[in-house]
Amino acid sequence: MTDPAVLNLDALRARLPELKEQYATGHPFPHIVIDDVLTDEAFAVAVKEFPGIDDEFWRGYLHVNEAKYCNIYPDTWSPALQDIARALTSPELVGFLDELTGIDNLIPDWTMDGGGLHQTLRGGHLNIHTDFSTHHTHENWARRVNILLYLNDEWDESWGGKLELWDEDMTACQATVTPKGNRMLVFTTDERSFHGHPDGLECPDDVARRSMALYYFTEEESTVRRSTYYRARPEDGARKYIIAADRKAVDLYDRAKRRLGLSDETTQRFLERLHRLRGKSPKSD
Repeated sequence: MTDPAVLNLDALRARLPELKEQYATGHPFPHIVIDDVLTDEAFAVAVKEFPGIDDEFWRGYLHVNEAKYCNIYPDTWSPALQDIARALTSPELVGFLDELTGIDNLIPDWTMDGGGLHQTLRGGHLNIHTDFSTHHTHENWARRVNILLYLNDEWDESWGGKLELWDEDMTACQATVTPKGNRMLVFTTDERSFHGHPDGLECPDDVARRSMALYYFTEEESTVRRSTYYRARPEDGARKYIIAADRKAVDLYDRAKRRLGLSDETTQRFLERLHRLRGKSPKSD
């Protein structure tokens, strides 16, 4: 059951008609930004207990198209962070998401396949992309909805890091979301939902762009597998060829993970070596 000391679901449900309308009309794809989702107390504890930059459980996704770190192991999180994840994967909250998005029978994912805690450091980035389309273990689970809950104590807009939402033709950014603390972005994820923060962060060295990412699926008789699909912006020029080459490497990573049962650690080391051979430094791409 959703803990009212963590998340005031009654207040969200009271706004459901208004929120549904905003979500359905979100441009360039269905989405909504909701502030102050957690109680003040829960947010303060989450900020305090978010793992430090050098925590041993961070795993790097370091290649041309992204430079960020993830912790997909809830058992290593503090009790307060686990309570937030439980609230956001509870039957009550999932039922709210069903109504908000118009997608029935959503399934939360406690295994954090691609989700969990995320941090991006100074210089880090995430190129514009659409997400992988099916769960890596439950391949009949189609990925349908993303939640990004920002857990920054402060975020100066001069540091960059706004999430950009792009149209499917990649002509222009259509909307941005500043990663303000206690702000939650919910969006439908499909082959049209291009998003990312492609410019290197300019935050201080001891500050990270921090969030909790949770993904929701539906069970289908058949699914279409797509790996994360990165795209170049018009202003990226010749860099589009490097982005496309890395996209192919990521697709190989995704296939290896699914078919050979390789760990993320093994395949990420492969990607890092690949880009070192190309003369690229993962943290500076």
